[in-house]
Amino acid sequence: MPDTSTQSPPTDAPRCFALLPCAGSGSRAGTATPKQYQPLAGLPLVLHTLAALQAVPRVSRCLVVVAPGDRFLSVDHPAVQVLPCGASSRAGSVFNGLQALLAQGAALDDWVLVHDAARCLVTPQQVNALLDACWDDPVGGLLALKLPDTLKVEASGRVAATVDRSDKWLAQTPQMFRVGALQAALAATKAQGFAGVTDEASAMELAGHHPRLVPGSAQNFKVTYPEDFALAEAILKSRS
Repeated sequence: MPDTSTQSPPTDAPRCFALLPCAGSGSRAGTATPKQYQPLAGLPLVLHTLAALQAVPRVSRCLVVVAPGDRFLSVDHPAVQVLPCGASSRAGSVFNGLQALLAQGAALDDWVLVHDAARCLVTPQQVNALLDACWDDPVGGLLALKLPDTLKVEASGRVAATVDRSDKWLAQTPQMFRVGALQAALAATKAQGFAGVTDEASAMELAGHHPRLVPGSAQNFKVTYPEDFALAEAILKSRS
């Protein structure tokens, strides 16, 4: 059997785009500049993220959604486009990015991989696993990790209950859906300020869909807190 994880799709197959919401300030990271632009192993963090996505043949183009007026990121590559249409929320940035993608000729049944700019440790192998699992899926899906730790419910600083973790997953990215379906799911919540939308999968769930869960990796974490930078840099250096 051919190895589809490294093959480009046939010319009549849906295309696959990557969309990176990159307009956040990353206040929890405690950095002077947005965390996605902080240096990591000699490069701005977001460039490590882009490199992993660009190494996947089935990803035809990467679109990075930045805040209006953001002049930090300048990428001279025909397969990478920086769109200054970021919004105050992640959902708003993704919605604006999808609108731009459709305006540029994307088809409703093309795939889009929405990926956190700060998940710079994702690997091409993980992205390919998601593509392989979801390419023929009627809904799409997301990388996720089975909850490894005991989960507690808190009340006034004390444990109120222990939650069964056997069916619990930690959502990661990329999250892979049809451009038209995801745009419609987000549009349905736009008037309410995208209430209840915490990621793309939640938007699809609100629209009545059930995304596929594809096992990810603990290393595919989102750089969020100051101590995460040292861990991410150590992992990147160990790979090289």
